[in-house]
Amino acid sequence: SPPQSNPPTAMGNGGTFLRLAFYTATARQPVPRSFARRMSSIEQFEVAQVPCLSDNYGYLIHCPTTGETAAVDTPCAKSYESELAKRGWTLTHILNTHHHWDHTGGNAELKSDGVKVYGPAKDGGEIPRLDVPLKHEDKVSFGGDEADVIDVGGHTVGHIAFHFPNQKKAFVGDSLFALGCGRMFEGTPEQFWESLQRLRALPDDTEIFCAHEYTASNAKYAMSVEPNNPKLAARVKEITDKRSRGEPTVPSLLAEEKETNPFLRGDISEEIQKNVGASTGEDGASIFFKVRKGKDNFRC
Repeated sequence: SPPQSNPPTAMGNGGTFLRLAFYTATARQPVPRSFARRMSSIEQFEVAQVPCLSDNYGYLIHCPTTGETAAVDTPCAKSYESELAKRGWTLTHILNTHHHWDHTGGNAELKSDGVKVYGPAKDGGEIPRLDVPLKHEDKVSFGGDEADVIDVGGHTVGHIAFHFPNQKKAFVGDSLFALGCGRMFEGTPEQFWESLQRLRALPDDTEIFCAHEYTASNAKYAMSVEPNNPKLAARVKEITDKRSRGEPTVPSLLAEEKETNPFLRGDISEEIQKNVGASTGEDGASIFFKVRKGKDNFRC
């Protein structure tokens, strides 16, 4: 069984599975807890991508040193239970990004003794079995490391992302997709644009783990508003090839999102501005809203 760890804390102000990071050789061996803490900045967590429902991705993050395992959102409890059993992992954390049912539907079934549920404070009343409400710039301790909580409201008012700087990974839910972003169900253009700017400011080599396989559809819209972007054209070909083989297009690198995702480029691409009807000198939030409205009405 995995070694016991200190209780997690938050500090204020069946399908195809993909291995995305690997144990370090040292981390496979039992190590003293003090040494494990010293290793935390260099060892890599293992991330299992769990396809759920029709197009959702859930994620299991595992620390081989402490034995802790976190579920990022819970679209389907049974899919998680199968993957946990296959890998011999024990769930310790549930990290919810927002309140929508396809991100919290498995909370009640997966929560047992020793499992803590973390989620956005602003969505708190709608997060099943929430233990630890979180706000922007809080930190969540996990596996000898910390996740920074980022306010990415817009899709929902309280939406948050979990960024592990030492792991170069950000789990962003429905705030940012590969070549897209979530629909603006509850927030405002100003709020959503500020959220996307926070994500855009992360290091270029950050892996972006979003929650849906929407990339092929997003690619068609991206090409309609920035058809002369050669990096976008090359990426669309790569996406088409991957989907033809049944492979996931997620995660992606933030660097390629900054080069190709129209929702991160509206304020810097004159071609996008022209194609969504933005005026010269229009502010970023207003341009974002026009890009978002264009996607909402897009029919390929």
